[in-house]
Amino acid sequence: MTVGQDRAWERSWPALGKQVPDLPPGPLDAVSWFGREAPLLLEIGSGMGETTSLLAKAEPGTNYLAVDVFQPGLAQLILRVEAMGLTNLRMLRGDAVELLGEHIAPGALAGARIYFPDPWPKKKHHKRRLVQPDFVALLASRIVPGGTLHLATDWEHYAEQMLEVLSGEPLLRNRYDGWAPRPDWRPVTKFESRAREEGRISRDLIFERVND
Repeated sequence: MTVGQDRAWERSWPALGKQVPDLPPGPLDAVSWFGREAPLLLEIGSGMGETTSLLAKAEPGTNYLAVDVFQPGLAQLILRVEAMGLTNLRMLRGDAVELLGEHIAPGALAGARIYFPDPWPKKKHHKRRLVQPDFVALLASRIVPGGTLHLATDWEHYAEQMLEVLSGEPLLRNRYDGWAPRPDWRPVTKFESRAREEGRISRDLIFERVND
């Protein structure tokens, strides 16, 4: 980490973040942590926090929860939180599968977002991709009926896999016929701009959790 990131971590991580392996058994007490009752939205893979911070700022009425394994990225997100004066964002460092399976109750999430996850482009590595049937089934079970699961990727083959996996999950229904229109409210990051320059088109998917 940079000196600035390291200082931010020491200064604010105890209040803004938790390590997933250190969480007490059972569901996360988001109400106490955020200090209020509000819809809980989970972003999986917040990267360097550029999109995460802007979305949290745009949704002050939401308890915005970001989970990632990359410490420098979370530290950079802390710097953004401090600079923007955000009070509605908290962070978790660790595995999203462990978090969802052990610490998020069924129906606890108003929605979930996965933007530009690692594409693992080589075919022999596709099994490492996050968006797989078992993971999506777990995630869908944690979203309240009517809540949304929003994914985006700039890798065409991964987008097609996402569409296939989400379409095969009985708890989810596509809000659109195939790809969703790119929402104006999803920020264009440096990452996405670079993908455009390299000729890769970003595709969005927005699915809704249905009743059991």
